[in-house]
Amino acid sequence: MFQDFEPEATRRNAGDSESSRASRGWWDRNADEYQTEHGAFLGDDRFVWGPEGLDEAEAGLLGPAGSLKGLAVLEIGAGAAQCSRWLAAQGARPVALDLSHRQLQHALRIGDTAGRVPLVEADAGALPFREGSFDLACSAYGAVPFVAEPVKVFQEVRRVLRPGGRWVFSVTHPIRWAFPDEPGPEGLSVASSYFDRTPYVEQDEQGRAVYVEHHRTLGDRVRDVVAGGFRLVDLVEPEWPAWNSQEWGGWSPLRGHLIPGTAIFVCERD
Repeated sequence: MFQDFEPEATRRNAGDSESSRASRGWWDRNADEYQTEHGAFLGDDRFVWGPEGLDEAEAGLLGPAGSLKGLAVLEIGAGAAQCSRWLAAQGARPVALDLSHRQLQHALRIGDTAGRVPLVEADAGALPFREGSFDLACSAYGAVPFVAEPVKVFQEVRRVLRPGGRWVFSVTHPIRWAFPDEPGPEGLSVASSYFDRTPYVEQDEQGRAVYVEHHRTLGDRVRDVVAGGFRLVDLVEPEWPAWNSQEWGGWSPLRGHLIPGTAIFVCERD
């Protein structure tokens, strides 16, 4: 399942279709390694918003845990559906959606003995649900950082939410794009322009993208939320907690105590 070449890292334009194909392929190839490396931190039924370890049970960004009972919740970019299992344990009715077949196979591997978490393989830009199907939608680092047209995703989320529905998603904090993706001291010096929106692309020998991540400034993200038909209720920038000693890619205690690593957007549909 793993590629036998070393991809070339570059900055170049990558459209919606190319980004979607790259994401599906990358997550299918790397799901096993990802779950092995991060599965213990994520847990089987825990809702974590990012590498800092902010837990939805503590943050209540979707609402108090006691208020979730009976609500239909769509998790986008669900991976192995850890967040959805936590939601089901609160009495919610979650649906876990992911682009990657292999990630959803890990959701089946972990299992859900009560059968409370339906799994759906689909693109976030074309949600296979009727209008007004859900009360809430959420995404912890799923889909949004990897799509070329985030407004299209937000409009789809708005379509499937009922009026008053809340949409909460987390992404890499935009300021991180100005710094090298390194957990040590070398990751503390600005290396590129924060205002350069050119996507980060890893490509094969034929120049085909195998991984794509898109940068939006903080202002871009706010404007995208509004263009998607939402009202921004809160913007959460989790601080690095004293208990968290792990490194996760470019996230580390050293960097986390100095610069934000995650941005969580709390939005509502009017």
